[in-house]
Amino acid sequence: MAGRATRVGHVGRRMLRLGMNLGVATCLGFAAATAQAEGLPEALVKAYQSNPQLNAERARQRATDENVPQALAGYRPQIIASLSGGLQAVRNLLPDNTVQGATLKPWTIGVTVTQILFNGFRTANSVRVAELQVQAGREALRNVGQGVLLDAVTAYTNVLANQSLVEAQRANVAFLRETLAITQRRLKAGDVTPTDTSQAEARLSRGLSDLNAAEVSLAVSQATYTQVIGNPPAQLRAAETVDRYLPRSREEAIELALKGNPAVTAAGFDVDVASTTIRVAEGSLLPTITLQGSASHSVDSDSTLSTFRTDQASILGQMTAPIYDGGTAASQTRQAKEVEAQSRLVLDQVRNQARTAAVGAWVANEGAKIAVAASDSEVRAATVALEGVRKEAQGGQRTTVDVLNSQQDLISAKARLIGAQRDRVIASYTLLSAIGKLDVKTLGLNTPDYLPEVHYHQVRDAWEGLRTPSGQ
Repeated sequence: MAGRATRVGHVGRRMLRLGMNLGVATCLGFAAATAQAEGLPEALVKAYQSNPQLNAERARQRATDENVPQALAGYRPQIIASLSGGLQAVRNLLPDNTVQGATLKPWTIGVTVTQILFNGFRTANSVRVAELQVQAGREALRNVGQGVLLDAVTAYTNVLANQSLVEAQRANVAFLRETLAITQRRLKAGDVTPTDTSQAEARLSRGLSDLNAAEVSLAVSQATYTQVIGNPPAQLRAAETVDRYLPRSREEAIELALKGNPAVTAAGFDVDVASTTIRVAEGSLLPTITLQGSASHSVDSDSTLSTFRTDQASILGQMTAPIYDGGTAASQTRQAKEVEAQSRLVLDQVRNQARTAAVGAWVANEGAKIAVAASDSEVRAATVALEGVRKEAQGGQRTTVDVLNSQQDLISAKARLIGAQRDRVIASYTLLSAIGKLDVKTLGLNTPDYLPEVHYHQVRDAWEGLRTPSGQ
């Protein structure tokens, strides 16, 4: 019995050393922080610069900017040049019954300039609509940017957590293999029964299954990391929370979310767009006044053969007022009013969603703090319990199975701690996103902030040019 207790004690000591080694790998900072290691800020910079989803949204916003110069074109004159030429055969019968014929080569060149003086304020309101669409688009871009950064945080912490889980499960499998080998030797010596060996084999099979599941999760998280960040993960440093940027109370979180969440502000701009669109529709019911100037030069264009060349120039003013258009303008006005009502309801819905998201993020962040503390306490208690079982095994009061169970409890506790620490980081960034502050400026990332207004001012007053400001 003393020999059996000694062997069990030997197993317990090796197991405790492995458990202590696993304790080093449980936190999200499992990867060593070396000069070559990539930290979360560096990963966020890469995602901010190269993520396809974010770059596509930036291109969409640049396209939206072009709505403004298109609307401003209504203030500018429209100039049209025309040129025509051809071959024309003419045969005229004169009053004295003589026939006059000729083959002409007519050609005409002309230019027409049209300037709208008044069109029911449709141009002004269309410019306002385009500017509001730009504002709404910027908020939508900011919302996508927050989502991409949050996805990057999630991908980064998932890789860290799964790396730690894989190492923990590998150490567990190594310990179980050694335990099985020792149990088999003891079976040959007659110290244990075949039941002990079967239990050790079953525990090893379970450990191998857990290791495989952890490796699969790691591979998936690495692929997701590559998709979001833009390159495969290498050596990663510990991920820190952003508690210093977070609100101090739930009420403050709700207030900040209602004011700063980009989805809320974008919905507010959508309401303004819909309201102004009503005035655009109503403008079609008002008169339109235009001024048109034209000049032309024609040669051989008179089929009566009485003139050889004609030069014309004119300046005309014109006013048109709609009397009845079949109900199109009235229908468009009613439609615009319904769209405005819908936009206001959507704004209320988005505000409620933002409020719910802020509350959920706040509660999740506070709960994550408690979960980390509880899991950390559980790991410490499980470590003490393992030491106690080991000592009792040395005294012959515990069996190998008891030590294995204690070790499994410790492994499970550390796995929960790894998950809690990962959730803690993600929850803090989620709350920062809910209040609309998950951006380059707030995080202090080492990258230039993308400023959509730069492109807007580059194209707003452009009168011509087919190339984009980037040279495309």
